[in-house]
Amino acid sequence: MLIKSFGAGPWQTNCYVIAPSANSECIIIDPGLGSAPGIKEIISEHNLKPIATMLTHGHIDHMWSIFPVASGYGIPAYIHGSDRFLLNDPGAGVSVETKNALMEMMASDDVFAEPEDTREVTDRMEMELAGLKFTVLHAPGHTQGSILFDFEGDVNHVFTGDVLFAGAIGRTDLPGSSPEDMNTSLRDVVLNLPDSSLVFPGHGPASNMTVEKSSNEYLLRVAKGLSAI
Repeated sequence: MLIKSFGAGPWQTNCYVIAPSANSECIIIDPGLGSAPGIKEIISEHNLKPIATMLTHGHIDHMWSIFPVASGYGIPAYIHGSDRFLLNDPGAGVSVETKNALMEMMASDDVFAEPEDTREVTDRMEMELAGLKFTVLHAPGHTQGSILFDFEGDVNHVFTGDVLFAGAIGRTDLPGSSPEDMNTSLRDVVLNLPDSSLVFPGHGPASNMTVEKSSNEYLLRVAKGLSAI
């Protein structure tokens, strides 16, 4: 499995381009601010053909470039229905301070709207794109529409967005967030991932579930029946 990533924008949001191998179709996950040139470079270097963009959730740092990327390549965008409204109203999912900062950052040609071909995914939906099989896992808490993409293989590759980081979890103090939902998602979704699973989060370095289950203090608390937060 070919996985290429880079940190996009001031939040250094991990944008991923994944494919079975070079010279094949590919999927783009979480195209953040200013990610289009980096995506184009990876596609050119490995002779890839984009067929879909996918969002782990609707926060603006993960979907800033979803409209130009999806429209530019003429490909569909996938998002959980509970976060779809954020494509048109990105300020609804952030703090007042961040919203004010966004107003200063936005250029005149930034477009925040649903791509023409926007498709909703649901919990436990099994999909196959670009020759890759994966399952959508709904894991609300950071946002109501947060999802994981669990790609099958000899070792599963799980793209966790802002639900799970290396040694940490996503914030639950933003509009639409819920500490209670996060606890449930960590207990029923994240902790049920196989120990061998590789973790590719929305920010920071990759990890694996063996490490996270043994050392992530938030998961350790939930495993004991306590609240992660």
